Amino acid sequence: MTQQAVRWTADQVLALAPDAASRKAGSKLGAAGPWSEAGSSDEGTVWGLCRGSGSKPYQTVIDIADSTGPACKCSCPSRKFPCKHALGLLLLWTGADGTVPRGQAPDWAEQWIEGRRKRAEEKRTAGGASGASSSGDPEAARRRAERRAERITAGAAELEQRLADLLRGGLATAEQTGYELWEETAARMVDAQAPGLAARVRELGAIPSSGPGWPVRLLEECALLHLLDQGWLRRERLPDGLAATVRSRVGLSGSADGPPLRDRWLVLAQYDTADARLTTRRIWLYGAESGRTVLLLSYGAAGRAPELALPVGLAFEAEVSAYPGAGQLRAALGEQFTPPAPTAIRPPGLTTPQAAARYGEALRTDPWLDSYPVTLDRVVPTPDGDSWQLADADGDLALPLTPSARSRPDLWRLVALSGGAPVTVFGECGHRGFTPLTAWAEGAGDPGDAVPLC
Repeated sequence: MTQQAVRWTADQVLALAPDAASRKAGSKLGAAGPWSEAGSSDEGTVWGLCRGSGSKPYQTVIDIADSTGPACKCSCPSRKFPCKHALGLLLLWTGADGTVPRGQAPDWAEQWIEGRRKRAEEKRTAGGASGASSSGDPEAARRRAERRAERITAGAAELEQRLADLLRGGLATAEQTGYELWEETAARMVDAQAPGLAARVRELGAIPSSGPGWPVRLLEECALLHLLDQGWLRRERLPDGLAATVRSRVGLSGSADGPPLRDRWLVLAQYDTADARLTTRRIWLYGAESGRTVLLLSYGAAGRAPELALPVGLAFEAEVSAYPGAGQLRAALGEQFTPPAPTAIRPPGLTTPQAAARYGEALRTDPWLDSYPVTLDRVVPTPDGDSWQLADADGDLALPLTPSARSRPDLWRLVALSGGAPVTVFGECGHRGFTPLTAWAEGAGDPGDAVPLC
């Protein structure tokens, strides 16, 4: 028996958009005007024909019940995922006016759905077989790991020399040499197969001349990078959990080898970061039974959104497996047992002092942690000079918002949601401040009341 797909809210649909342009374009296509032959099934399939500039309408089909989030196919040439037509069709489907009635999928939609689910089953079967075969030559795997470790060790030693030269010559030289030298150093770390070190070098190279107080920030980042180098060079002496964290930070991803944890997971937030090489999607989940907060990471090549997409504010039953490392929250999504559906589940909230303390505790096991996920209870967004902060409604303390959060237009959605009254806010608390990602109005408990802020 299949479970009937539950309709989402418009906010949950738009949270799937890969960028602001797609969100705007998809919103325009969320009306019935350009659509024909739209329909849906109890199994979680939505389809429709969207009139475009050509003679033939675009064929759009979406599998809402897919285990990695809504999967879609559209005959348009867009490389974005989901495209504006898929977003528009989902918005049309969220309405209750009968525009997308129940029915039988057309042949072109049914063929894609059947083919996709058949490939997924073959992939699961092949995954089990490849897993068994990959463990058949552990000696070859050990040799590959040793060769990569040797390259990373050489890169870490070279980076230590670069940091020593910088401190010997004085921090002022960093402003004079410019960014090119740091980019060259980062490229050397990539050659050493240490992408984590390369990313931190690029961040460090962007600090000189970045505004008042940049020498202090540069010295702090140099210290953290030196600590990571030394952690790698002395990893055999570290506790197992911290050694796993160091390996992860230098760029050795490892595998999700933790025992599967089955729970009903609330999708707390989803957002993308991108550079010239890669788009990274971060999805935060909260387990209703376990109380665990976990992070899913998904990647897409430059210019393409990652395929994993989960609607914020919905919950689904699934298994996740943790990655190794002390204090690490990253997990891999395993088997999904139910499709995402509206829920009244909410994570427990903290005061602002408790949130800051939670981040401090996390730094004890991972000194390179930029931020930590927390939910603030009963806070009010208030201006603080030229900045903004989240102030405790029942106290006199507050957390400042990060510069990136202050510059986003979604800040005004949070202010409007609050209207001067307390709200519950989930986000990331770190040394730069607090970044709001999702909010709920006080007393809210109805399905679909989560407001994405990213």
